[in-house]
Amino acid sequence: MTEPAPSQDGLKRGLKARHMQMIAIGGSIGTGLFVASGGTIAQAGPGGSLVAYALIGMMVLLLMQSLGEMSARLPVAGSFQTYASVFVNRHFGFAIGWNYWFNWAITVAAELVAAGIIMSYWFPDTPGWIWAGLFLILLTGLNALSAKAFGEGEYWLAAIKVITVVVFLICGVAMIFGILGDSTPGFSNWTDGEAPFVGGWLSIVSVFMIAGFSFQGTELIGVAAGEAENPKRDIPRAIKAIFWRIMLFYIGAIFVIGMLIPYLDPSLLSSEASDITTSPFTLVFERAGVAFAAALMNAVILSAILSAGNSGLYASSRMLYSMALDGKAPKIFARLNKRGVPMPAMLLTASVGLFGFLTAIVGQGSAYTWLLNVSGLSGFIAWIGIAVCHYKFRKAYIASGQDLANLPYKAPLFPLGPVLAFVILIVVIIGQNYQAIVDGNLLQMASSYIGLPIFLLLWLGHWLATRKQPAVAIDPWTAKLN
Repeated sequence: MTEPAPSQDGLKRGLKARHMQMIAIGGSIGTGLFVASGGTIAQAGPGGSLVAYALIGMMVLLLMQSLGEMSARLPVAGSFQTYASVFVNRHFGFAIGWNYWFNWAITVAAELVAAGIIMSYWFPDTPGWIWAGLFLILLTGLNALSAKAFGEGEYWLAAIKVITVVVFLICGVAMIFGILGDSTPGFSNWTDGEAPFVGGWLSIVSVFMIAGFSFQGTELIGVAAGEAENPKRDIPRAIKAIFWRIMLFYIGAIFVIGMLIPYLDPSLLSSEASDITTSPFTLVFERAGVAFAAALMNAVILSAILSAGNSGLYASSRMLYSMALDGKAPKIFARLNKRGVPMPAMLLTASVGLFGFLTAIVGQGSAYTWLLNVSGLSGFIAWIGIAVCHYKFRKAYIASGQDLANLPYKAPLFPLGPVLAFVILIVVIIGQNYQAIVDGNLLQMASSYIGLPIFLLLWLGHWLATRKQPAVAIDPWTAKLN
């Protein structure tokens, strides 16, 4: 068996085309869609939630086109951290890299919390922290094997999610037309009460963070580019598939849920994370007459959680490895084992997953909600970095005399794409939890916005520590970036 060829930064290119395709298709399908989508409909109504997901989906599409252009031309594991350092400045790159590592490391912890909640459905007497520990060992072991092992695991976990959404859409459409279930509600759920838009624009803005968190993971394609067998071919293909995924999976699922379940349904109104097993997907399958719908969806949601944890461990360890190569993290994290896996970086990231054991102290629901809020804003900051980097990347590419025709993939809406995505992200960050500001709830404000001061402190701290050190000029089109 032939060993995968090493990438430019020492990692082995073991991710095949089908791995990249499934990472792109299934990367953002998780608890945000399977569970949190019900809460958005309860809060903003079927029309409001559809608008929120459509706007965020459009923004993500623009961002992925930007990331696709950069990562197809410069496929490195550091991805937008490397681009930020080269095309903006090293201080911005330092802050973006550590912010992204923090984002996914915390997400791993959050998913471990969620896994404990899901397992309580079958084993109500077993403490959640036991499951968190077992799943942490499982994910760490899978990632420790090789990049190919990660890709294979992600391929099958994502396949489960994709198949579930497709079956859900088929059943949902059949129920809307009265083919399945007892009767069809028609458009009544779009006209009853305050529907379709509950609470107006403020409610739509308030669910942006939930919708945005649901899509987080799409940028994994940029990180995985550093270990793709043929990034110039596979990344453009994966990016082009994102539009159809957004339209079919998210917009289609939100539409079906809004048509079939009233926004005042008590199951949707529940906002406690301890009710995470009560999914709108479960409700629709039950009303379609699918046997064991609750057990089936709990198993699917568990696979989605493990997929998110698997991706998070991979992405954050590669980002930390890249920063260590670039001198932005201790050199020990630049070490690879014989299979090309950055073990020290991965073990540090896995140790953050121990926060999953927080469930035993403060309760599963509280820990999950707090961790989700913290990582949510960090993800938006990373997306802002992608938009800024792409704008600077294209300007630098043209200024260096490069021919746009030589780009493996060209973002079709530049410069409007990154600029529009940047503006939407600023609005989302400012308005994601305006209610906490109005109410003066300091705890909620801290959990929702803590990522912003952390990012600014990282940026300022690195500038203060290195401002007297001369910057190294790099030609990104010919030089080794990491």
